[in-house]
Amino acid sequence: MLTNRFPPEGRLLNTPENRAACADCGALRQAMESGAVLEGTALLCTPEHDLIVSLGPYQGVIPREEAALGIAEGVTRDIAILSRVGKPVCFTITSLGVSEGETRPVLSRRNAQQKALAAMLATWKPGQIISARVTHLEPFGAFVDVGCGVPSLIGVENISVSRIPHPAVRFQIGQDILAAVLDLDPALGRIYLTHKELLGTWAENAAPFQPGMTVPGVVRGIKDYGVFVELTPNLSGLAEQDSRLTEGTRVSVYLKAILPQRMKIKLLAIELLPPLTQPQPLHYFIQEGRLDHWKYAPPGCTKVGAETIFGD
Repeated sequence: MLTNRFPPEGRLLNTPENRAACADCGALRQAMESGAVLEGTALLCTPEHDLIVSLGPYQGVIPREEAALGIAEGVTRDIAILSRVGKPVCFTITSLGVSEGETRPVLSRRNAQQKALAAMLATWKPGQIISARVTHLEPFGAFVDVGCGVPSLIGVENISVSRIPHPAVRFQIGQDILAAVLDLDPALGRIYLTHKELLGTWAENAAPFQPGMTVPGVVRGIKDYGVFVELTPNLSGLAEQDSRLTEGTRVSVYLKAILPQRMKIKLLAIELLPPLTQPQPLHYFIQEGRLDHWKYAPPGCTKVGAETIFGD
């Protein structure tokens, strides 16, 4: 995995380096002169939508237009500022003002994000494995922080091979995940991500299972010819029709047969199970490096599975 000089917000907050840089006025001035990216906690948002930030013994201010990329241009809504209250925010120090006899650092989150985005667009390549933090979930995908609060979207179709009704069945807000860079658009300043490739091929996911086993699964689709039951995020089998089963039902299933040449697992539903209260931990088969090509189907398979070719 590529080391990120600009990690998702929250990872710098309690590091010794960050605490030392916020310890006193001299350290703050040195950080200002070096352009260092620091973190503090957003204490509140003023009526003018300025953020008041705690950093060591001081309270700094991030003016509204400096609070996020796109605010000054009107392309980012102010909810991006309001939603940071109570959370870590990154920033650079633009000046060390004085208010009522106290040092009042003036900060810029936008500048930190510009630095981060420029570095990512210059160094990341399609297929690169990166670390991200889930910030928001919508039916169409998961928004993640790829560094310094810079957002990216993983479309729901790219989260896993197994189709899901909502990203919330895979991710939780605040969760640290891995992703692969799908594409980069320097002109628009956007980074596009994918996730399913890191969760393994059909063969990798099928390897732990054997005919005769009984294992838990989740119903992900019901068709006239059978019921699709997810065994892992990148592996589903087909069970016989069963009136007890609806989409989202958790059920134990008996593995009748595993057919790699047809990428098929035949199942029999046994018993309904209690629903999960949170997403299961993800298992990544790929955790570092860079992908150039990924193919889901095993060699010799007669079916066409998912395939991703990453550009240069």
